[in-house]
Amino acid sequence: MQPMTQHSLDLRQTLSKYRLAGLWRMMRGYQMAYLGATLALAISATAKTATYLLLRYFADMVAGEEQPLLGNSLAQAFAWVALGFVLLALFEGGFSFLSGKLAAYTAEGIARRVRDYLFDHIQRLSVAYHSHASTGDLVERATSDVDAVRRFFADQAIGAGRIVLLFVINFIAIYRLNAKLAWVSVLVIPFILAVSVWFFKKVSDAYEAYQKQESRLTTNLQENLSGVRVVKAFARQDFEKSKFEAENWEKFLRGKKLLMMHSLFWPVSDIVLGMQMLGGFVYAALLAIRGEVTVGTYLAYVGLVAWLIWPIRNLGRMIVQASMGLVSYGRLVDILQVAPEPLEDGTHLPEGPARGDIAFENVSFTYEDDTVPALDGITFTCRAGQAVALLGSTGSGKTTLVNLLPRFHDYTGGRILLDGVELKYYPRTWLRRQIGIVEQEPFLFSRSIRENIAYGAGRAVTQEEIEATARAAAIHDVILTFPDGYDTLVGERGVTLSGGQKQRVAIARALLKDPRILILDDSTSSVDTETEAAIRAALECLMQGRTTFIIAHRIQSVMNADLIVVLDKGRIVQIGTHETLLAEDGMYRQIYDIQTRIDAELEAEVAV
Repeated sequence: MQPMTQHSLDLRQTLSKYRLAGLWRMMRGYQMAYLGATLALAISATAKTATYLLLRYFADMVAGEEQPLLGNSLAQAFAWVALGFVLLALFEGGFSFLSGKLAAYTAEGIARRVRDYLFDHIQRLSVAYHSHASTGDLVERATSDVDAVRRFFADQAIGAGRIVLLFVINFIAIYRLNAKLAWVSVLVIPFILAVSVWFFKKVSDAYEAYQKQESRLTTNLQENLSGVRVVKAFARQDFEKSKFEAENWEKFLRGKKLLMMHSLFWPVSDIVLGMQMLGGFVYAALLAIRGEVTVGTYLAYVGLVAWLIWPIRNLGRMIVQASMGLVSYGRLVDILQVAPEPLEDGTHLPEGPARGDIAFENVSFTYEDDTVPALDGITFTCRAGQAVALLGSTGSGKTTLVNLLPRFHDYTGGRILLDGVELKYYPRTWLRRQIGIVEQEPFLFSRSIRENIAYGAGRAVTQEEIEATARAAAIHDVILTFPDGYDTLVGERGVTLSGGQKQRVAIARALLKDPRILILDDSTSSVDTETEAAIRAALECLMQGRTTFIIAHRIQSVMNADLIVVLDKGRIVQIGTHETLLAEDGMYRQIYDIQTRIDAELEAEVAV
């Protein structure tokens, strides 16, 4: 047994990757429409072939080699032949239209289904996946690659049936006319198939490289548009332009290579098939001259051989173009094969909401690509309704710690208990309904302020409820100053609002959810002192009965917490209340002294 070559290995991996059976399963619900399109193609192809056979009969009848089958005279026979041509043209055109319509219905339906399924699947992937995935690449796969799959079903998939049917029907027709002509007409098929398979591999590689570069270009554009304010603030337009031009130039080079592969295939196939067709014409003419075939047979052969060679040529085209659809299908499969986050994996489902008792017992966590633990040996307990403040320098693990609560990540050591039950036994869906989060960098959708606040409720809410939470977040009066009030569109990512306004809208969104556990991830970092005080006063009332985790850098934001946890490099270095920590000589006292001194210096400068 010969060892497997690299080429055969690549081909085997390619076929395994594409899983052609999956393409048929993808058509579920549209399979009958596809078969109907194929049947309509068969009728259309048969009508086309019958047209040339009728031409043969007509020519031989005129030459006196055939007797009229219908009518008592030659004129009546001509009328019946003319009617036959008209009917065959109607059959060919009508069933060709029906085939195209059914194929388009199938392709558009499959594209809609794939796009919906892909979007739903991406929504269910873990936070860890999205932290590594490129947004531009995901957008490219959900748009360009899905469209390539649509074209595959609309053109290549149905085209395969058309090519096979045309070839088989016309080959049989020519064979019935003359067996020698039939075999002479297919001499180049092995060569064309070999060339097509070679181009298939080359075009697949070139197209995949092109799609990857297009994803990078889309990512570059998406990041630039999202960060346009930063670009302008640092006057980096020329730098961004140069970076975009470099990526665009690389896309140009890869696109040129892809087009060159196409351009090279057509001349080769056209020359070979043109010589095949010309050779067939010459051979058929010689047979007609020698009297081995009639003039009508020669005329029919001239028409039929074109429809025999055309499928062969388009078979190569279809194989080459299908490679692009299959590459896009493979890129979609790459995402669909990523296991979604198991939202209902827990076995413990309480009947009511959580109380909020939380205990960290020697909890450790290490990110997948890191070797140094982000959290190490975290141990503390907070009772329901308590406010826990997390303080520490940037990168100390504060945000990572609170991200373990909704199971955005699962801890790698120790355990976390919620109401006496380990966190991993709760279904993620139920757990996240108990938790309200205000991110350090709040995200608002390009919708009205009312829709953004109501987003977290997961139910129909009244205007009074929206306004109540807006007042609690100290944003209601600001909203009323806008011309459209709560109907004001905030723009993409909330770009039309200030940083403090965005954070207060995000706070209102979290509060409307009425969670049992509230996470405020440095949620007052972008507001002035007066607004921060107003938010704190409102939150103190609203946090009653809720377990609240507050991440902040300012002592004033955490000093009233029931428990303050000071973190450094993923470890707890101090824990206690404001008074007990202030009495110790540690990091908390150092931070307090520094901030107090800065505040005093600012007050002195203002007084001057």
